Amino acid sequence: MRVPILMPQLGESIAEATIRDVKIEIGQSVDADEDILEVETEKAMMEVTTPCPGQILEIIAKIDTSYPVGAILGYIEASEEYAQKSTPIEEPDDLSEQKSENLTNKKAENNDLANPSVTPTIEGLPVPAKATGARYISPRLRARMEDLGLNAADLAGIAGSGAGGRITVEDFESFMYDLETKKTSPASSMRIAVADSMRRSWSRPLATVGSPVKLDSLLNHRKQSNPKPGPTIYAIRALAIALGERTASAGRLVGNQIVHPDSIDIGFAVEVDDGVLVPVIRKVDQIPLKDLIAEYSSLVDAAKKRRLPKEASSPPGIATVTNFGTFGIVWATPIPLPEQNLVLGLGFG
Repeated sequence: MRVPILMPQLGESIAEATIRDVKIEIGQSVDADEDILEVETEKAMMEVTTPCPGQILEIIAKIDTSYPVGAILGYIEASEEYAQKSTPIEEPDDLSEQKSENLTNKKAENNDLANPSVTPTIEGLPVPAKATGARYISPRLRARMEDLGLNAADLAGIAGSGAGGRITVEDFESFMYDLETKKTSPASSMRIAVADSMRRSWSRPLATVGSPVKLDSLLNHRKQSNPKPGPTIYAIRALAIALGERTASAGRLVGNQIVHPDSIDIGFAVEVDDGVLVPVIRKVDQIPLKDLIAEYSSLVDAAKKRRLPKEASSPPGIATVTNFGTFGIVWATPIPLPEQNLVLGLGFG
């Protein structure tokens, strides 16, 4: 039985690797986890190993060619016993009606993965801590996950016991059984959306810096103001002025170019039932502080009623201000929204 040799996930941030050396020959007998290909990533030289014992049938990969994670690099002829252990997870019998369609999809996907020009999608390849190779989620497994309301991140905590870190049928059934023994409660659509946003944000480098600030001058100014701005309004205005002076700080790096924002639009976090909304004030750097108060209050009320106007939510701002000090928190590490690279958190000690 033919077993594919796949490009493994060689690191959390690595989407592809370049073949540098082929260490075996066609027809050669190999053991499981034997080094057969040497590949180069952005970080180091690494090895691709065999998923099971057998005989090398074909090596598709070409030296000095880059392949995305999950691409087919070759094939091994293996016994049926070992091939079943190395094959991506099978679905329960209740998916038999999808078998024909999904097998066709799997063949199409395998053909695409063998093409090095395919754009890799590493979001679908979560890697558990104990995995030693690729985590492959087959089209049939994805269909089953959709039926159960699961996504790739839900399986990230499973350390697959199969060859190359693959999840076996036993692994998946054990995971599902364990879920049934736990206390659960339904998550709201907003909480699911917040979790999805955090997952996407966490897929990029993040850094947090903190600095204490004395607010004596601000508080004195607030006493003399009518109406009185809250600390969040001061922070929104100050951040907008700073970014207006140095727009590159809020820019996005695309290739080797920094794309500067054309409008200083700042969002602010508002706690609502079972989640958070982020209304956006447009061109804040051009609005006087006293004029921000009414707009801010209006958007807070609209957010709490979940009636934000479209112009206050789309497109998103270039940065967000969140005031976690209202909960008595002195220090926290807020995460920027996926489409932003800045978030300003306020804590009070």
